[in-house]
Amino acid sequence: MKLYKTSAILSIVFFFWSLGISLAQQRYVTHAVKEGETIYSIAKYYRVTPYSILQENPEIKKVEGIKPNTILIIPINGEVEGVETIQKPEPEVEEEPKQVEPIGYQRHRVRRKETLFSLTQKYGVTEEQIKRYNTDLYSQPLKKGMVLQIPKYPEIDEDEEREMDFETYTVQPKETRWSIAHKYGITVDSLLALNPDLPKNPSYLAIGQELKLPRPKGDSLKEQEVVIFESFTVPKSMGLFRVSQNYGIPVDSVMKLNPEIKEIGGLREGMVLRLPKPKPKTEIVNTENYIFYEVKPKQNIFRLTQNLNISRDSLFLLNPQLENGLKAGMVLKLPREKMEQLEVKNALVLDRFNLADSLKIENKPNVMLMLPFRLDRINFNNSEVTQNQINRKDISYALGLYTGALIAIDSINKLGVSVNVKVLDTERNLEKVKGILSQQSLFGVDAILGPVDPGLLGEIAVQANGYNVPVVAPFASKSELSMSNVFFTNPKDEVMRNRILDYIEKRRENQTIIVIADEKHQAAKDSILSRFPMARAAKMSEDGSLHLVDFQVMLSEQEENWIFVETDQPNLAASVTSILNASNAEIVDEESGETKQIIVKMFTTNYNTAFEAESVSRPHLSNLGFTFPSAYRMVENDSFTRAYTKRFRHQPDRYAVRGFDLMLDLLLKLGYQKNLFETANIVGETEYSGNRFNYFNDWSSGFFNEASYLMQYDELRIKQLETK
Repeated sequence: MKLYKTSAILSIVFFFWSLGISLAQQRYVTHAVKEGETIYSIAKYYRVTPYSILQENPEIKKVEGIKPNTILIIPINGEVEGVETIQKPEPEVEEEPKQVEPIGYQRHRVRRKETLFSLTQKYGVTEEQIKRYNTDLYSQPLKKGMVLQIPKYPEIDEDEEREMDFETYTVQPKETRWSIAHKYGITVDSLLALNPDLPKNPSYLAIGQELKLPRPKGDSLKEQEVVIFESFTVPKSMGLFRVSQNYGIPVDSVMKLNPEIKEIGGLREGMVLRLPKPKPKTEIVNTENYIFYEVKPKQNIFRLTQNLNISRDSLFLLNPQLENGLKAGMVLKLPREKMEQLEVKNALVLDRFNLADSLKIENKPNVMLMLPFRLDRINFNNSEVTQNQINRKDISYALGLYTGALIAIDSINKLGVSVNVKVLDTERNLEKVKGILSQQSLFGVDAILGPVDPGLLGEIAVQANGYNVPVVAPFASKSELSMSNVFFTNPKDEVMRNRILDYIEKRRENQTIIVIADEKHQAAKDSILSRFPMARAAKMSEDGSLHLVDFQVMLSEQEENWIFVETDQPNLAASVTSILNASNAEIVDEESGETKQIIVKMFTTNYNTAFEAESVSRPHLSNLGFTFPSAYRMVENDSFTRAYTKRFRHQPDRYAVRGFDLMLDLLLKLGYQKNLFETANIVGETEYSGNRFNYFNDWSSGFFNEASYLMQYDELRIKQLETK
C-alpha cells in the first residue's frame, strides 16, 4: 500500500515537472495574414501544425476562417529564420458561465450494479449534475434502492452555437416563445437554453422582457439574414450590378455564390444563378397575425399538411425555410384563420391525439389524495351516529370523489400503468393539514388531488410549490391568492357567462331580451346589457320580487321573448319560473279577435342550487326550454356508470362522476408525460364521463379550466346542446 502511494505521488510530481519544462520552452510569434495565405501555408512556414495555430487563436473557428490582416499568435519550439519570438500575453480571466437550470426532472430508482458513470451515460448528464440535485451523494456512495431526481436539460446544437453571435431582444406585445423562435429560426429548446431564467410556464412572456437570441455573423451573405436560395435565369442585357441591386447583396457575394461567372468572364444571357432569397423585413410576426406549430420528430411534409389542413404551397409560402428541409423543433407559422379548424391554445396549434394510446408504461404516477373524510367525527361503535355523520355534505363530497377515483385507478391499471395513490384525511382542519405536510414527504409526488375546502387550498399549494408539485382543486374556480401550481377545475363565472352569451349572440335575430336580476347579481345583468344594448332590465319591487305589471308590458307579442333570470334565491327562482310559464300562452286580441301566441324562453348565466330547489317546477322549466351553462353534464349509462354500479351496488352521484373524471384525466396526463404543468400546455380539451377539462395557464395565478357545457330542459329531461 505504501509503495502504491509513493509511486502515485512520484508520478504526479514527474507530470508537473515535465509540464513546467515544456511550458518554459514554449515561445510565440505574431503573424499578420497576407492575401492568399492559408492556415496550411502559415503552419508550414513556422514548422508547426495547423491545429496548434487554431488552439492559440480560438476566435478562428475553421481553417478557412482567416482573412487578410488578421493577427495570429504562432507557437514555435525551434528557431525560425528572421522571426523574433515574443512572450504570449496572459489570457483574460473570464467570468464563469451561468449555470443552466434544468427544464424538468425524472425519478430513477437505483438498481443493482448501477454506478454514477452508467447513469451519466443513460441520461446524458454529468456526475456533478446528478449530485447537485441529490445532495446525499456528496457524503455517501450510490446504493441500490435509492430514488434519485435526474435533471433534464434542453438540447442545443453545438455547431449552431459556435457559429452564432448573440443579441438582446426585447419582447413586443402579443409575442410568444413560439413566434420569437420562428422569427429567429431556432427551436424553443434552444431559446430556453439561451435564457435559463425564463419562467417554467411555456406560455408566458412579459412585454419588455429581454431575451438572449442568436445573431448570425460572418460574411456579407449571413449579415443579409439569408436563409434559403433560389434559381435565377439571367435575362438579356442584365449585368452584375443590376443583379446585386435586385437581390440586395454585394457583387462579390453574387460571384462567390456563382464562381462560373469569373470562369467565363462575366454574365451571359440564359445563365442560371444561385441567389439568396432574403427574409421579409417589414412583416410583423405575432399572435395577432399568426398561429404557430412546433414540428414533432418523425413528421413529414405530407402528414403535416394533412394534420394542419393546409396545402403544401401555402405552407412553403408562409415558411420558406422549409425548402432547406423539415426538422423536428422547427416553429412554423400558419394563418390565424385556421384557428376555427385546429385546436389552438395560446396561439400554439395542439396535436390531436388519444391520451390512452400515448401512455408510457414506465411512467408510474405518484398521486396524493387529500379529502375531508372526517374520520375524527365518526364513532364506529355507534352505527346511528356513524350513519348521520356519513350523510353530512362534506363527507358525501369526499366519499363520492373517492369512490369515483377508485374506478379511474382501476381503468388506468387495465391500460398497463401502475399507480401509487396515498389517501389522506384533511378533517377540514388547518392544523391537521399542516401536521400531514410536515410528516409526508412531497419529494417524488407528481400531483395532489384535493382539498375540497378553499380555506385549506392555500396552505397545501404553498407547501407543494416548494417541491414543484401541482395541486388539482376538485371544486374551486379561482382564489384571491396567486397560486401558480394550482389547477382550478371549475370554470370561472365569467367563462360560463360568456359561453351562453356567445351562444345567444350567434342565434339571436329579432328576439326581445329581458333581464330579471336580484340585487346580488347586478354584475351579470350589466354583462348582458353590455353585450345586447337593446335588452331591457325588469323592474324589481322593494321586497326583491318581480314587478309583475311592469314586466308584462315589456313582453312582445310579435317576437320571441328571451328572459335571463339571475338569482341564487330559491323563492325568486320559483316565482319567476311560474310567471314566465304563465306568460308563455295564447292570448286573444280584443280589437281583432285574433289569437296570438306569446313565446317565452328562459335562460341564466349562473346555474346554481336555486334552480334545483323543490319549489321550482320541472315541467315549467321544460316548457320554457330553460337553457344554462354548466361545468357538468348528466351521465347516461356509460362504461363508468356500469363499472361503478357493479362495484358499489348503486348509481354514481355527480360527485362520484367528478372524482372519476378528475382522477382519470390526471392519471392519463401523468402517464403520457410525468409533468402536469408541461402536459397542460400541449394537451387540448379532454372529456370523460360528465366533465370537460381545458386548462388556460395564467402564469402566476394558476391553471384555469375553460371547458363547459350548455344544457337545456326538454321534455322533463336535461339534454346537452352540441355547440362545438
